[in-house]
Parts: sequence; structure tokens; C-alpha cells
Amino acid sequence: MKIQVDRDVLAEAVAWTARALPARPTVPVLAGMRLYAGTDLTLSSFDYDVSAQATVAVTTEEEGSALVSGRLLAEISRSLPARPVQIASEGGKAVLSCGSATFTLLTMPEEEYPALPEMPPAAGSVGSDAFASAVSQSATAAGRDDTLPALTGVRIEIEGDTLTLISTDRYRLAVRELRWTPARPDLSAAVLVPARALAETARSLTSGAEVSIALALPGEGDGAGGDGMIGFEGGGRQTTTRLLGGEFPRYQALLPTHATAVAELSTPLLTEAVKRVALVAERNTAVRLAFGPGQLVLEAGTGEEAQAVEVLEASYEGDDLAIAFNPQYLLDGLTAIDSDTARMSFTEPGKPALITGKPAPDGQPDYRYLLMPIRPGG
Repeated sequence: MKIQVDRDVLAEAVAWTARALPARPTVPVLAGMRLYAGTDLTLSSFDYDVSAQATVAVTTEEEGSALVSGRLLAEISRSLPARPVQIASEGGKAVLSCGSATFTLLTMPEEEYPALPEMPPAAGSVGSDAFASAVSQSATAAGRDDTLPALTGVRIEIEGDTLTLISTDRYRLAVRELRWTPARPDLSAAVLVPARALAETARSLTSGAEVSIALALPGEGDGAGGDGMIGFEGGGRQTTTRLLGGEFPRYQALLPTHATAVAELSTPLLTEAVKRVALVAERNTAVRLAFGPGQLVLEAGTGEEAQAVEVLEASYEGDDLAIAFNPQYLLDGLTAIDSDTARMSFTEPGKPALITGKPAPDGQPDYRYLLMPIRPGG
């Protein structure tokens, strides 16, 4: 293999491909990144759960391939001067030259490297920026407890031209709907995707205008394995992720269908006020909200500790209401609604509150964040 490639192009592609390198590889070759030079250069990584491939334009003098340490290649490529990069491999070594710098890397045995899974059948496509925003909003409420794997994922429901992304950690629930272009109009499916992998993928595929989504449901095809697989492709990059198993909670019944009280406030003002008041909240203690005519009173702390009180103007309809929330969970929801106006809807005391942005003309928000209150003394 002998190629020449632009330094920035190489560094970006290597950094993206390195995202699928395992932190603790079960076998040494999984720490490798495979470089294959044909007409273009394809970089690959795989940890048996997530695969990543990036293809970039290069000048190829000799076709060929090499398997080198992915982490080391990533560190080297981002530290190179702004000059063209030459990579040549021969006799168990790969030599990388850029300007006055030369690095010699030992290669790994390619015959021991596992074959990457094939891309599942195409399910449809969606705008890359819209998809990245929707994933960011929906993944907010995903759990981080690996003993409950089903709650560490984002459930993606496909029904015709609508994608619905849902996550919950039992204390909050995030639901985001968006339009997409399905491969066929009658497509209907529901899958559970690891939230962390999905969020990283969505953020990294915004260089192209669209993201193509491919799907193999559990039991479909040899490459999917028993759990199924989802794939994403855009901007010369593609990645696959094994789906999660387990039963996802029946979330529809949790979403309220009516409200007995509704408040509307400026999202930036409320966010900053919660941050300030929460400064005196001890770990795992709540920020208290008291709604009344024309105002919201935020409080934190008790008589034996530091205390904070702030009063905000608010549009409020309903009986006086006092409720308390985990301040970080409340901030996560306010950050995710992506609206200048935060709308908080309440049903009964002690029941979850629904946080949305400014209502759309049809009255249906595309993003809903349901937050459990903290009971007094608990």
C-alpha cells in the first residue's frame, strides 16, 4: 500500500473511525484500525457490537491494506503538521510521513481481524441535522445503569413517514417525533438502540445532508445476529450497531391526556434561575417550585442550611400548586425543548409534569419531556 492524503481529511476520518475501537479489546487485533487503499482509502474498526467505516479520497500509488494500532494512529494524525501525508506499508510495518515527521508503526496480522458486518437493508432516510437534534433530545432521559440494559437505549418506532424516539430512566421520559422518508410507505417496526452509540453517531453524521438508516430486525439475516442490527450512513461514513434486547416500558399510558394547570415561562430565564437556586441544593435534594397567579417562586435549601429563593413572572392557569424536582433532571428537560417558551402542564399533585416547548399551530408538540416530582422529605 502506498498513498498520499490531505492531513485534515485523514485526521477527521481516523478520529471518527476510532469511535468504535473497544476500550478493553478482548483480542489484540480489535485494537487495530484497518486501512484499505483502492481507488479511495477506507478505514474500519469493529468491537463486535459497533462497527465504523470512513471512506476518503486519496492519491493511490499502490493498492493494498494494513492493520495498525487505532489509538496510536488517531493520536499521530491529529498532531501532524498541515502538510500532505504519505502512508506506505511493507514487510510488517507501515510508515507515515508528513513534512519533516516520520512514524513507523508495526502492523497486526490482518488474517486474524474479524470481517465487519454487512450493512442491513435500507429502511429510509432523514435530514442529518434534524436527526441529530431529535436524537440529542430523546437520549436525554436514557438510563445509565447497565444492570437495566433496556433502559440504556433509545426506542425507535417507525410508522410510515414518522419516526418516534423514546427514552426513560424511570424518573423521566423523553419522546420526540420527526418526519422521515421511508423506503416503503407501509414500513412499521420498533427497535431499541444503545443511547450512547446512537448519540455519538447522530452527532458525527451531520457533514452530509441526509442520513440513511438501515435495519435488520432480530432474527433477520446472518449479519444481524440474534438481537438485530441498525446501520447509519452519510457523508462517506457508515456504522452499524447491534440492537438491545429486553422489554421497554409501555410509555404511552404515562403521557397525560389532559391538564388541570398550565404554566408558560421564558425558557432562558427559567433555566438560569434553576441553575442559581440549585447552587444551595445538597446532593439528591430538590428544587421547589410554587406556582400562583402571574408568578413562579423557586426555592432550595432548608432552615438549617444555605437557602435560595427567586421569583419569576409566569403565565399560569390553575389552582395554586407546589411541586419539587431534581434540579439536574429539570435542567435537562429545559435544555432539550429547544424553544424560547417552556410550557409546564400538571394533572394531580404528586403526578409527573409534562414539559414542552411553545405549542405548534395544531397544538401537538413534537417533543415531550415527562418528569417525576420528588416527594417532600424524599
